[in-house]
Amino acid sequence: MTKPTDDKAVILFDGVCNLCSGAVQFILRNDPKGHFRFASLQSAAGHKLLEQHRLPTDNISTIVLIEDGRAYTRSTAALRIARRLRGAYPLAYAAIVIPPPLRNLGYAFIARNRYRWFGKAEHCMLPKPEFKERFLD
Repeated sequence: MTKPTDDKAVILFDGVCNLCSGAVQFILRNDPKGHFRFASLQSAAGHKLLEQHRLPTDNISTIVLIEDGRAYTRSTAALRIARRLRGAYPLAYAAIVIPPPLRNLGYAFIARNRYRWFGKAEHCMLPKPEFKERFLD
């Protein structure tokens, strides 16, 4: 496990959400340059980063991307993440031109139902050994 670095973006995710943990595994597989670091929203590192960016630390139901000193949430975070992945995923960033209130409708619907549809783990996911250095303490 590592400390945050200024040159790497940090993704804060719901560590007990099966959908979110699956998304982290997907990002790890499609980020061969290692641009992203990770921390669960429930972790001390996650709380510290949320506080630094003046975001709530309880009942947060969004992915958070911290990049270049700014925090992005909901669909904006997801699209900014997609643009850094390999393959055709960066093409999704074209949807950034859609006004955020419209983009976030779909995001909010999925976020509201994520535990019901994908389940909830009792504990935060543990990273595979080969990815451990990409997770913050």
